[in-house]
Amino acid sequence: MIIILMGVSGSGKTTIGRILADDLGWTFYDGDDYHPPSNIENLKKGIALTDAERMPWLEVLQKIIEKTIAKKEHAVIACSALKQSYRRFLADKHESVRFVYLKGERELICQRLNRRKGHFMNENLLLSQFETLEEPEDAFVVDIIQSPEAIVTRIKKEFL
Repeated sequence: MIIILMGVSGSGKTTIGRILADDLGWTFYDGDDYHPPSNIENLKKGIALTDAERMPWLEVLQKIIEKTIAKKEHAVIACSALKQSYRRFLADKHESVRFVYLKGERELICQRLNRRKGHFMNENLLLSQFETLEEPEDAFVVDIIQSPEAIVTRIKKEFL
């Protein structure tokens, strides 16, 4: 199984992903680590990525998913996956891929983002992500007002 934690920046994907993967003994992949340098530079400048700029990044993540499935391993992936087309591309009809939408109020996420140090996302880009976000109809939805540990417990109860 592969669990993809999706949502806007600041929703807790990395924090929850690390805890969940550690609890399960699975591999964790942080999608941000796979952006090409040009994407990171644009994001640092406050420039939202286009679909064309996101595609090489999504292709790398899709290859990780395919290799994990081929090796019959499990993984947790943190990836914004803001649009349905991105999620379809990542899952590519693999039934073992599950999406968890970490959903939260804009104000809460903005507060979290403003507390971050050394990350390329900023408040303007967050607003762009909310505008781009197509809320999934086929994902397990978790309200991020809960503690990371409570969220991990809910995810484990849902899928394991």
